[in-house]
Amino acid sequence: MKGRMKQASGLTLGAVFALALPAAGHAQSIGYEGMSGGQESSAPATGKPERQSKRAGRGQGGKRVEVVPYIEVDQIVTAELSPGNDVMTYTQAAVGVDAAIYGRNNGASASVRYERQFGWGKRASDGDAISGLVRGYTTIVPGVTLEAGGLATQVDVENGGQALGPGQVSDDTKTNIYSVYGGPSVVTRAGDLDVSANYRAGFTKVDQSSTARESGNTAQLFDKSVSQVADVEAGFAPGTVLPVGVGVGGSFYQEDISNLDQRVRDMQARALVTVPVSRTVQAVGAIGYEDVEISSRDALRDANGLPVIGSDGRYVTDKSAPRQLAYDVSGLIWDVAVMWRPSRRTSLSAHIGRRYGTTSFGGTLAYAPNDRSNLSVSVYDNVAGFGGQLNRTLDQLPDDFQVVRDPITGDLRGCVASLDGGNCLSGALGSVRSATFRARGISASYSMQVGRLNAGLGVGYDRRKYIAAQDTVLGASDGVIDENTWLAAYVGGPLGPVAGWSANVYANWLSTNDPLAADSTGYGASASYYRMFTPKLRGTLAVGLDGVTRDDPSIDDLWSASALAGLRYSF
Repeated sequence: MKGRMKQASGLTLGAVFALALPAAGHAQSIGYEGMSGGQESSAPATGKPERQSKRAGRGQGGKRVEVVPYIEVDQIVTAELSPGNDVMTYTQAAVGVDAAIYGRNNGASASVRYERQFGWGKRASDGDAISGLVRGYTTIVPGVTLEAGGLATQVDVENGGQALGPGQVSDDTKTNIYSVYGGPSVVTRAGDLDVSANYRAGFTKVDQSSTARESGNTAQLFDKSVSQVADVEAGFAPGTVLPVGVGVGGSFYQEDISNLDQRVRDMQARALVTVPVSRTVQAVGAIGYEDVEISSRDALRDANGLPVIGSDGRYVTDKSAPRQLAYDVSGLIWDVAVMWRPSRRTSLSAHIGRRYGTTSFGGTLAYAPNDRSNLSVSVYDNVAGFGGQLNRTLDQLPDDFQVVRDPITGDLRGCVASLDGGNCLSGALGSVRSATFRARGISASYSMQVGRLNAGLGVGYDRRKYIAAQDTVLGASDGVIDENTWLAAYVGGPLGPVAGWSANVYANWLSTNDPLAADSTGYGASASYYRMFTPKLRGTLAVGLDGVTRDDPSIDDLWSASALAGLRYSF
């Protein structure tokens, strides 16, 4: 690992607060314990101290600037294997840029690409897509950091909002997802008092073409949202004013969803006591108060009492209708946690307590046996909407990464390549229903370098129970459960001084108790070989296989195989 992890005896109080507060830096499935959906390598802490340590390590290594724009032209052949047997040909033109910029006080990784497909013949339709991932930070003054990031990707949306990978060739039946976030973090000290604060704001948009809307699945799909999360914490570490650590903190989360004016609001305040058990173990107890509300309005009704659907295919909100509560929980919350950090390369935390009116538990494990491998595991529990969940995923991605792309479509494939901890997006993208939900799950990722070979594996399980007001058009979603079990893996490396190869696979097993939707499974695998003809000109050959199977016997399984030959010129 590039950063150094402190021994448990030297943990800051800010690390302890992670067990109780949904700090702005937490990811995919933020919980009150601050445990992400597999997005953080530093277990007992919020992730903020460890992330700062890694950044400091990079800065001491000197400046690094790599910006590589490129243009690309490809020829693609796609053969339907089931249910049809059509063979379609496409010409694909793309422009993009890959970048990694690091200095003493700033850093960013980015991969952004625009591509246009031109179909040959009537069966092969034209299409285009923007895909990319950006994550970066800059230090304004010592102790004040500004972070930002963004995502653009495509999915195939099933009936009921289940989302699968986009298949081999982008076209106008795909659903586009865009998400951006940003905000400051402040860490300071007043005598023995540790103080930290974070704020993040995010925006997420799900966009469907007119062709996709004609499928009739749009009304219940997420449209857009604005999310905000903030926390502040202050306290004394063990051994300063008392033998135990003491502190207080508070947090606020709100997501405003355009679909029927849904709103998620989660506020809490806590007091904590930290007890050092040994040099490597600490126990934490917390007690506080929470107030969580989810509300929405109903759809506008026509003369027959039917909900009105707008030109975008979604329900039109009745702005004059009163706001209706779908979820309202307030009262005492508590938890107990154990943090174990036997070395700078191993950390574990686990907690159990009461949240959302029920028992809640979570934890994280981070293990880096050497500088060339990293294991990250997380268990999480939270309430959110699709946009807020995705914003948090982006916020918790590592700063230093390489995007893993499908070699044929160029789209993102589940995880990024990084040795800085949890690095997968798949859990956040499994469903794009418009209703809010309580998410529980587990996520794990392992990345490694063996010589010049890079490899990684991500697996996870995400369970979302949807929450909606019964007396609204969203009422049918209340109590629906979507489950997403996912896997993503990649491997690649050079073949001599001027050639190389890569391969990746993914799978999503989606199940639901929604009577209007069927369980489905998406699979994909691809492999590529490249060769440098000149220092700037690269040729690529690639093959891929994608499939979707469904439990509904009335719907055919879909399988296709593709091959690509292309040239890329890098500037």
